[in-house]
Amino acid sequence: MNSWLRHHGFALGDAFRHLFKTPGNFLLNVLVVSIALALPFAGMTLLENVRPVSEQLAVEPEISVFMAMDTSRERATAIAPEIRRIAQDAKHPVKLEFIPREKALSTLKNKTGLDDAISTLGANPLPDAYVVKMTGFQNDDDAKKIKTIVGKLQAINGVEYVQMDSAWVERLAALLQVMRLILIFLATTLGVVVVAVVFNTIRLQVMTQREEIEVSRLVGATDSFICRPFYYTGALLGLIAGGVALIAVALALNPLNTAIADFARLYASEFRLAPLDLVPTLILLAASAFLGLLGALLSVQRHLARLH
Repeated sequence: MNSWLRHHGFALGDAFRHLFKTPGNFLLNVLVVSIALALPFAGMTLLENVRPVSEQLAVEPEISVFMAMDTSRERATAIAPEIRRIAQDAKHPVKLEFIPREKALSTLKNKTGLDDAISTLGANPLPDAYVVKMTGFQNDDDAKKIKTIVGKLQAINGVEYVQMDSAWVERLAALLQVMRLILIFLATTLGVVVVAVVFNTIRLQVMTQREEIEVSRLVGATDSFICRPFYYTGALLGLIAGGVALIAVALALNPLNTAIADFARLYASEFRLAPLDLVPTLILLAASAFLGLLGALLSVQRHLARLH
């Protein structure tokens, strides 16, 4: 165990020693890699801020059930138990409000101020209706069940048309899914860029240390011993670049929040973008280090084989 720690400690120290030999090149590579990482990191920060909002919305979709014009008042009022039964089968309680056609017409006149125009129509053109408020929906996945309920309500005898207002919930879920797919594509593409940058960096370092590597082999150094410092160099490059990218994203949130605050006030909201929590931050740093290690591994395996 002591020998293993000693070997890795030497490799890590050797990696730092070579990095400090050419700090300008190292910082330039860090800058390039951090720019590539900043885009997917910013996308993940945005999704992590939006996801709790979408999941914690108190979704109470409303369904408007309009009766056919020839449906009698007795039949219209008798439909309430059927609506409650359908909601009970879906395991969601409902709040029912029956709106007689007379009340609907009066409300329309009061809100529009078109009394004269409506009076010229003669007979009341509005049907009896129910406003069905579905409770117990906690997120967008639950709200998708409303389609089944709407279909059953539409099949009730005497119902002419059923209208739901939860389409915005499905649009939000679809938008978030598209954003996730874009983020995956972006992260994959830029991950390849990071691996390519580290690959080229380690290739140049291997070429620079060619004579040192040959001498080490002459004195009995194994390939593992020779490769280990390069692996640490790649991992350190990815780790430091990941940290720089996270800091850049966190700093960019301040001007963004200033703009978002003005927009959010229009909707009586105090929504703000917050930096990632500790666990996602550590995951991203680990992913950055892994990409650097992968680039170093591919480069070392390819170019050290040519030095045999």
